[in-house]
Amino acid sequence: MDLAQLEGCIGEYGKEVYAFCSQLTKNRQEAEDLYQETFLKAFEKRERMDINQNPKSYLISIALRIWKNKRRKFAWRRRIEQERFSGEETGEVSRFGAGAEEAFLLAQQRRLIRQAVDALEERLRLPVYLYYIAGCPVEEIGKILGIPPGTVKSRLYKARILLRKKLEVLKDDR
Repeated sequence: MDLAQLEGCIGEYGKEVYAFCSQLTKNRQEAEDLYQETFLKAFEKRERMDINQNPKSYLISIALRIWKNKRRKFAWRRRIEQERFSGEETGEVSRFGAGAEEAFLLAQQRRLIRQAVDALEERLRLPVYLYYIAGCPVEEIGKILGIPPGTVKSRLYKARILLRKKLEVLKDDR
């Protein structure tokens, strides 16, 4: 793949890759960093990329690999830090758009759905992100995660059941 084709991939798949990065990190700054690192890595490996072999799934798999490596490094550093110091810091950044009552309710629903998805274990959460956020078909998700398409389907099915139960409980609590 030459530089012009890579630029075309950025233009064509950039928004979807960024949306996926945003869902993984749940932080705008980290999503932007992951997005940039993804395309830098794609630039480094552009000779190995084939424009006919679905570059979107390749880019998403690069982002996923980078994110997993960062999480692994972070977990390792955190363990070392906990051995040295007692105590732990965590922080969450949340954005909430205000507007008319309808927009407020819609945003609240989205927040509840995101929280329910975020509560899923990683092996169920990643296929949900890839399928619904990145818009990847089941076969692509299987290639990205290195699992058979049937496993992807069963994980999506299980995730939907768990989400339905979780959201029904939240709805009943209101």
